[in-house]
Amino acid sequence: MKQLLAILFLSQGLLAYGQAPKAPSTLKGILLEQLRTTHNQEDWFVPVNIAVKGLTPEQAKWKDRSGNHSVMELANHLIFWDGRYLEKFKGNQPAKFNGDNEQTFRGTESWDATVKKLDKVLTEWEQAVEAADDAKLSKWYSTIAHIGTHNAYHTGEIIYVRRAQGSWNPKYGVH
Repeated sequence: MKQLLAILFLSQGLLAYGQAPKAPSTLKGILLEQLRTTHNQEDWFVPVNIAVKGLTPEQAKWKDRSGNHSVMELANHLIFWDGRYLEKFKGNQPAKFNGDNEQTFRGTESWDATVKKLDKVLTEWEQAVEAADDAKLSKWYSTIAHIGTHNAYHTGEIIYVRRAQGSWNPKYGVH
């Protein structure tokens, strides 16, 4: 277990620059920290709730000419994958999927509903991990850690898109 915790600390950069890791010290605590800091708690970088804050529906749908995804498409992608793995974690069978990842960026809901759905699935992940026992977390830790990394990656893309369109407020920072 100590090796597992060290790997997770290192994967999240908590030992970077010679800093000692701060709390948490349990697997559950580490996974919850990863999920929360990519959801709604500012730490080393901007979480997704702040990254999507204040966008109009038009701004959320905006795309540049390079083929990058819009903020709304990125939010739909996170909802799809986080929701799919949440269903598996809960022991449910997710909806059939044909494997075309481009479809995961599409959604039919309004921007406001998309933001609420993203917040909901991330909150449900935190609740599910909080309620899980150590045996389940020992089987799922790698997947959950990858979910946090995936969320952080696409949140960075959201900020990139917002900066390109001029809708990013620098007071929210990028750390």
